[in-house]
Amino acid sequence: MPQQQDITVGIGFKQPFQAQLDFFRAKLNLPTERWDDFIRSAHDREFIIACAAKADLLQDLRQAVDDVIAKGGSIGAFRKDFAAIVARHGWTGWTGEGTAGGQAWRTRVIYQTNLQTSHAAGRWRQLNEPAVRAGRPYWEYVHRDGVLHPRPQHLAWHGLTLRHDDAFWRRHYPPNGWGCHCRVRARARPRAGMPTERPADWDEIDPKTQTVRGIDKGFAYAPGAQAAAPRRDLIDQKLIKLDAPIGSAMFEAMRPTLQRERTAEFGQWVSKVMAEKRPRGEWRVVGAIAPDLVSAMAAHGVMPQTAELVVRDEDVLHTFRDAKRVQLAEDWYRGLPDQVTAPAAVVLDKTVVGSPALLYVFDLPDQRAKLVLNLDYTVARRNAEGKKERVSVNIFRAGRLVDPQDLDQPGYVWLQGK
Repeated sequence: MPQQQDITVGIGFKQPFQAQLDFFRAKLNLPTERWDDFIRSAHDREFIIACAAKADLLQDLRQAVDDVIAKGGSIGAFRKDFAAIVARHGWTGWTGEGTAGGQAWRTRVIYQTNLQTSHAAGRWRQLNEPAVRAGRPYWEYVHRDGVLHPRPQHLAWHGLTLRHDDAFWRRHYPPNGWGCHCRVRARARPRAGMPTERPADWDEIDPKTQTVRGIDKGFAYAPGAQAAAPRRDLIDQKLIKLDAPIGSAMFEAMRPTLQRERTAEFGQWVSKVMAEKRPRGEWRVVGAIAPDLVSAMAAHGVMPQTAELVVRDEDVLHTFRDAKRVQLAEDWYRGLPDQVTAPAAVVLDKTVVGSPALLYVFDLPDQRAKLVLNLDYTVARRNAEGKKERVSVNIFRAGRLVDPQDLDQPGYVWLQGK
């Protein structure tokens, strides 16, 4: 039985600890245009500052935050670093720019949010260590006294004590909003008189904010809970919900880090699908429509809902069905996430009114191949919370070897290559 010391998740900005630093330093820089492009668990793996879309700018901002966490720096010191970074990079267009009050607000948000979430994530890791969970398997929600304007729901959750693996903590593990100083205390058992059941409305969605009541937008997740999850899974969950231009740019920024993992997993999955020869409703993301292609499509009046490129297990079987006489090589197809990053040509097929498609063309030894991408194809899936939803994706429905003359058709618009 581990020693029964009090273990608390709270705000200890002046006392950084190794788990907090490890969490922050494991993040990957991710450029973005809006603060809500990436919310919830994606922040466990990525360092994001809204409107910071240039890699060198984002790296300097990241280093300034790292210095604060590692050295326990003050907000005054961070504001000096922030002002110097803004001037050095000529950064404009960020929320709060132009007034002293606006800059004070923006720097406070960056400073406080990164320290709070990294601290909470470090504590999540500590509280989930096997020895700690064995000795103190219950977590108690603690509202911090002395807050000038306490949130009513946070006050109502004060003292609530549930097991560490209760679903409540996946959304309500603090911080639960901008400036929230709530914390979690691990206990061997609930204290006498403390509530031990989730409130009846604990997962009720506020129609105004479209998030759980009492939790600010972007905070309905447990910092650190997804720190070990594959980045590919986190990005794919978000990519499908982004407008095509934003999703395309995001995928391009992440591709160098994700590519090897994505290609290896896709190849293994294709082998499994081919061996089973029966669709199970599974699918994989193989890439995203490139930013220059998104722009070229827009110039011809076509804009898909998302940039995501998807292959379903039934599409794999369709591509390699026995009746086909001009099949692609399976080994080549297993590397599809790599192949779609560098097609020889891309053609916009506008032969069917109202249903445009893209043809990805590839040069193979002594022949050409094409993959047909159906745009805005509606599919069903389970989201990160296990709930069914219908989403629009772009699907590589079929692929085959092709005669180059077949690509010279009325209604075909060459967007790239020849």
